[in-house]
Amino acid sequence: MRFGHRTFASVRRHRNYRLYFAGQAISFTGTWVQQIAASWLVLELTHSPVAVGALALAQLLPITVLGLFIGSILDRYEVRRVALATETGQLAISAALAILTLSGWIHVWQIYALAVLQGIAQSIGGPARHALVFQMVGPEDLPNAIGLNSSLGTTARVVGPAIGGGIVALAGTGVAFAINSGSFFAELLALVAVDATKLYVAPRNEATSVLSGALDALRYVVGSARAGIAFFGVLVLSTLSFNLNVLFPLLADRTLRSGAQTFGLIAAMFGLGALVGALASARRGGNSLRYFLIGAFGYGVLELVLAPQTSLLVVCALLILTGFFYIQWGATALTAIQLEAPEHLRGRAASLYFWAFLGGAPVGGVFAGWLVSIGGTRLAFFVAGTIAVLTSLVGWVRLAVSGGGSYASALPFALRGRRRQLR
Repeated sequence: MRFGHRTFASVRRHRNYRLYFAGQAISFTGTWVQQIAASWLVLELTHSPVAVGALALAQLLPITVLGLFIGSILDRYEVRRVALATETGQLAISAALAILTLSGWIHVWQIYALAVLQGIAQSIGGPARHALVFQMVGPEDLPNAIGLNSSLGTTARVVGPAIGGGIVALAGTGVAFAINSGSFFAELLALVAVDATKLYVAPRNEATSVLSGALDALRYVVGSARAGIAFFGVLVLSTLSFNLNVLFPLLADRTLRSGAQTFGLIAAMFGLGALVGALASARRGGNSLRYFLIGAFGYGVLELVLAPQTSLLVVCALLILTGFFYIQWGATALTAIQLEAPEHLRGRAASLYFWAFLGGAPVGGVFAGWLVSIGGTRLAFFVAGTIAVLTSLVGWVRLAVSGGGSYASALPFALRGRRRQLR
């Protein structure tokens, strides 16, 4: 009972977040239903694995190009309205994909074009959602809310493809796209029902240009030891050590000598560990940058141990632990970047995290594929693990040189006395 009481504190305390949490649960699942259906449709139309990879590139490249500049837009406009606009846009994109597919007019170029539009919408909507969560729960409950959001994303990543695969098998890809379109209504209704008077809203800065705003954000992470460790750590880890979408299928096929069922199993084991880690992070509530560094170190060590394994049982056990440690560095970094940021940079802080986490994915995917081509998954996991461990150690040194410090300095004075020391 105590576990649930602490784990879902943000849902219990904040009506706005409670509505948003429910809407996100439905929308996240729908997004993964569409993801699996779109990949299957491209493969069905082209019979080319390269074409499926190009679909992922089309979705992620807009984030790589635009991600650094989106935060300046968020700091100029009302975040909730930005989220409403981007979610409406994604609904329209999914509806267009459904109509084209169900009518039989779909072509591969149309899927790619809509994927680019979806990537643009996500490059704006993702940071807007991160910033909006802060506005809903405030600084005190932000670590808990981020942990809960991570649990939603992880659950959807496991459940969504399973549902999507069933829908595609029974009713076809067009129906899967239509269902995802409907799932956006849940999030839109939640956003409309938000009580704007209870949001923690910082003064908007409309005088700053998009370019100078992006430079201000970069100066912030370079000048802040804690935010810099989190930002550059996530950028390195996500680009060079977290290319599991590339490595998992190859691990199942080339290393474990198995098929799609094994791929699904190992992905589910990683997702299970990540879900447990997200709930543990939410229950912990308070956060310290040390959780990020411990998470990165443990994640790297586990990848090193995973590299030579050829037993499915051992791989599954290791991936559960790997998923747990992944959440520790992923969720903690977002908390650090947002809580350390001054109010006028909060939207840009959320955007920086989103870009650091996804902006390097196209390069990272190619890098991981190249490593597998010359040394198999053993080399790919070994390099990824080594980079993660080194990133953690560099972060420890930087934190020690800077004198550490806790998130308490980023909280209003009235809140400090009510919370335990975060370090």
